[in-house]
Amino acid sequence: MQAPVNHIVGLTSIVRERYLPVSGTVLVRLNQKVSPNEVIAETNWSREHILLDVARILHITPVAAERLIKCKVDDRIAAKAEIAVGGGLFPRLVTSPRDGRVVAVGGGQILLEVGESKIELRAGIPGIVIEIIPNRGAVIQTAGALVQGIWGNGRIDSGALVNLAEGPEGVLAVNRLDVSLRGSILLAGMARDAEALKAAGELPVRGLILSSLYPSLISVAREMRYPIMVTEGFGSMPMNSAAYKLLSTNAKRDVTVNAEIYDRYSGARPEAIIQLPISSDPPAPREVEEFAPGLQVRMRRPPALGMIGTIVAIPSGLTVLPSGLRAPSAEVKLENGETVIAPLVNLEVVG
Repeated sequence: MQAPVNHIVGLTSIVRERYLPVSGTVLVRLNQKVSPNEVIAETNWSREHILLDVARILHITPVAAERLIKCKVDDRIAAKAEIAVGGGLFPRLVTSPRDGRVVAVGGGQILLEVGESKIELRAGIPGIVIEIIPNRGAVIQTAGALVQGIWGNGRIDSGALVNLAEGPEGVLAVNRLDVSLRGSILLAGMARDAEALKAAGELPVRGLILSSLYPSLISVAREMRYPIMVTEGFGSMPMNSAAYKLLSTNAKRDVTVNAEIYDRYSGARPEAIIQLPISSDPPAPREVEEFAPGLQVRMRRPPALGMIGTIVAIPSGLTVLPSGLRAPSAEVKLENGETVIAPLVNLEVVG
């Protein structure tokens, strides 16, 4: 059975495709070195459309309206610009309600694209451009430590990593935040207080790596202008030992937090990357694993939620669980020495 993989790796090759949602302009070149916040591609994107029914407004037929329309496809029109003028002693005008671009003309109607905004695609990781995706973006490669999370607020930044948690069960508190942390990425434990998130933004910090976040704080976290990555989930959960050990032992190193939103279809998920010096390219992490004895796994459901363990054995067939259900399962020895039987669907590979 194939296993979901959550990457927590001390040194690996990291390759990421970064591309725009629509066609645009690529700003980088092959073999160029990029920083996480560097804009690598950009485009203009209009999310709104307005349909102007010239024939109906002027009370004429679509054929007659076609002859009066003064614009064509791809024309850019300013707000209140004249689009068509009717006949008669007191001619009625049709004007553009907003600045926009004409995307279609026909049947006595005009379709305008309005509300244009600029989209800037950032690199997301520090590294080298190894491939250009024409009109869309680039593929970037780097090497370093990698810790993936399960939730992010969609922001990117980088800075020196400071361990404020001092343990997997640490809690982010307002009284621990002072001016000395300005510009840092904080390994901050559990977040239970909206004031702590806001205080971190006022310093400002450049990012938070949290073990867990109270559900009531999700909307506040989304509003913060710095990246927030959660490794475990929502509620009050300590950080798993593998992630905490890797991050805490790299304190004071530069870390990039790309707190992008998890997408099960593309595989994108929030992650922290610590770029490390290398003499040769390390192997890339495996994206797919098969459950097997010896694999390090993390429990995804209570009562051992978040704990790290090692698969000891995988019994053949289906195992009868305490609930009475039968499911493919594994015997897992947890880091505290306890051995449990867990359904495979409640496990994910760590590595």
